[in-house]
Amino acid sequence: MMPTMKSALFNRQPDDKPFLISGPCSAETEEQVLDTCQRLAATGKVQALRAGIWKPRTKPGGFEGVGPKGLPWLKRASELTGLPTAVEVATAKHVEDCLAFGVDILWVGARTTGNPFSVQEIANALRGVDVPVLVKNPIHPELELWVGAVERLQKAGLAHVGLIHRGFSSYGNTDFRNAPMWHLPIEMKRRLPHMPLLCDPSHICGRRDTLFAVAQQALNLGFDGTMIESHQNPDAAWSDAKQQITPEALRALIKGLVWRHETTDQREFLTALASFREQINQLDAEIMQLLGRRMAVAEKIGQYKKENDITILQTARWNEVLERALRQGSSVGLTNEFVEQYLAAVHLESITRQNRVMEGL
Repeated sequence: MMPTMKSALFNRQPDDKPFLISGPCSAETEEQVLDTCQRLAATGKVQALRAGIWKPRTKPGGFEGVGPKGLPWLKRASELTGLPTAVEVATAKHVEDCLAFGVDILWVGARTTGNPFSVQEIANALRGVDVPVLVKNPIHPELELWVGAVERLQKAGLAHVGLIHRGFSSYGNTDFRNAPMWHLPIEMKRRLPHMPLLCDPSHICGRRDTLFAVAQQALNLGFDGTMIESHQNPDAAWSDAKQQITPEALRALIKGLVWRHETTDQREFLTALASFREQINQLDAEIMQLLGRRMAVAEKIGQYKKENDITILQTARWNEVLERALRQGSSVGLTNEFVEQYLAAVHLESITRQNRVMEGL
């Protein structure tokens, strides 16, 4: 990888602009790759070019990528634009092929991240190789699988490992192709604060009209950049046509984003922020005290149920609590989703404590 690009991604400074990786979902033809990549370079907004060489599909029979013959096209695009390249790998053979054609950045896809055997195969193939590797979150919201994939690569001696948030499968979700579940990448950022974290709005959204909002939210949360799919003629793309945009549309999207900083040295801002944070600390302490008192009452209820041979779960009562909380939450500006998640956690803790009482623990 070009030294300046490695520095831009893994040694970021406070004033650095978002790191953008872009290119077609799939390499289809040499003309398509070269035209798309040259138009992306002309935007002046892209730091690395991507293209899907191998495309994993849920069912056989669909387009699964052109395979290794697409790697020379991407290499030529790099030579013409001066930009580094990025490719997804899922096997040791993929790694071997990419390294043979000088691919600068590799990434591990969501399906692969969820399979420790596959991640270990890739890690073994990369021992002794100095190439950056980005790890997408697994399809399902299992944080430890994501962490485990990172650790396997690090234990293989890879010094430059980063993260890509591409959303998670969610039953019944309609707003997104893959639900963002922002709390999970936020937790990864907390655990690995010095590791670059990119967002993949294309796979989160699944459609082009919501890309901007997701990309902006990622930047608001302190992500280091984005990976957005771009195609010379998106509607004619051989895969994921609805989520791709032209290079020119990408330029407009990136130009409209607001790049925020994690902190500042302005004294007035820092003083005000410290005051607000202290208020948050006090309120959090009060909430913890109230929750402790609530659980103490729940244990008393558990003892009373035990003495009268009553089951722990009371469905009608739970529905009553939930409905009242949703009304109260709405009146103070809380979303139904938050209230439901909060109460579900509180209810589970209450049931756990009552069960301990029932069991005499």
